[in-house]
Amino acid sequence: MSIRSSASCRLAMPILCALFTGIPGIATAADSPVRLQLTPAGIAQMPDPSLIASLDDWLDKALPWPRRTTPARIRFITDRQARRMAGHPAMGHGRARGLYDAETETIHLVSPWSADNPGDVAVLLHELVHHRQAPHHFYCPAAQEEAAYKAQAAWLAERGLSADINWIAVTLQAGCTPRDIHP
Repeated sequence: MSIRSSASCRLAMPILCALFTGIPGIATAADSPVRLQLTPAGIAQMPDPSLIASLDDWLDKALPWPRRTTPARIRFITDRQARRMAGHPAMGHGRARGLYDAETETIHLVSPWSADNPGDVAVLLHELVHHRQAPHHFYCPAAQEEAAYKAQAAWLAERGLSADINWIAVTLQAGCTPRDIHP
């Protein structure tokens, strides 16, 4: 799901992370190859770069948009923050699990998130699609969602899993039609 950036969102996480830098027991990217990030919901493990590379390799074969030269930044947020940041409702379980901010090239994953959970990894893949779409023009932001959800569903299907996506809502939103059309 794509979002528009807000100054408060861009400022909140760096400030929280800066407050806890150097506290014993809180690992930072410089301390360990496993990057941990302090989130309002606790400590979250950052996706491994090899996981992101394998998802990008898969997307190279599945999408018409090329891999970006600049990798997306990844941040963790709470469900509440996601609800505030989302500009339109989630098409899956009724709540956002990930958001992409094209202005800051940041993927926001909702905590808890785990690389061991294929559903969570599929959310990351969905947001990586938006990162590839960002330099291209779309009639409306929702027009980007159909390709991202199709990629997410295809990736899960290759693993024998299914995505819980409301395809009717995705298709209607992707059409970019005004919402209050009356006969």
